[in-house]
Amino acid sequence: MSRKIVAGLYISLDGVVEAPTEWHFPYLSDEMGAALGEMSAEADTLLLGRTTYEEFAAVWPHQSGEIADQLNGIRKLVASTTLKEATWQNSTVIEGDVITALKELKEQPGKNINITGSITLTHTLLRAGLIDELRLLVHPIAVGTGRRLFPDGTGQIPLKLTRSVTFGTGVLDLTYQP
Repeated sequence: MSRKIVAGLYISLDGVVEAPTEWHFPYLSDEMGAALGEMSAEADTLLLGRTTYEEFAAVWPHQSGEIADQLNGIRKLVASTTLKEATWQNSTVIEGDVITALKELKEQPGKNINITGSITLTHTLLRAGLIDELRLLVHPIAVGTGRRLFPDGTGQIPLKLTRSVTFGTGVLDLTYQP
C-alpha cells in the first residue's frame, strides 16, 4: 500500500485559506486540537512550500511544548525552486522535479505525508492528482478576501466526502478524497 499525501487546511465558508492566523483562533478548541493531533500522529513527513516553510522555520524552533516538539522533530520536505538550503531541524529541500520526487516518495514505506498551509503547492499537487485526501477545517466565518483553495479558473475537481465531524464551535472537520 502506498503512502497518502494529505493536505490539511483551515478554510473559511467563502473558501479562503490564506492567513488563517487572522481569523482562525476564536474557533480553536480541544476538539480541534484532538483532530489535529490525530492527523499529525498518522504522518511521518511534513511537506511544505517555501513560504510556509520560511514562516514556520522563523517561529517553531524557538517554541516549546507538544506541538513545537512534533513540528521540530518530524521530517520536513520543502518544495521550492528558489530555496537552496533548509536549516530548520530535519528539513530537506526537494531536488529536481517535485512531482516526480513525490510520486517516488509515495511508493516508499512510511506513514502519511502531510501538507499544511502551502496554498501554491496544494494547488500544484491537486492539478497533478497527487493529493489523496483533503482535510478541511471549515470555519463558520466569511473572510471576504484572500487566496482561495479553489480560485476562479481551477476547473472541476470531483471530490467524495469520506468523513465529517461538527465541533461545538461550529467548525466542520471534513475529509474528502478525489
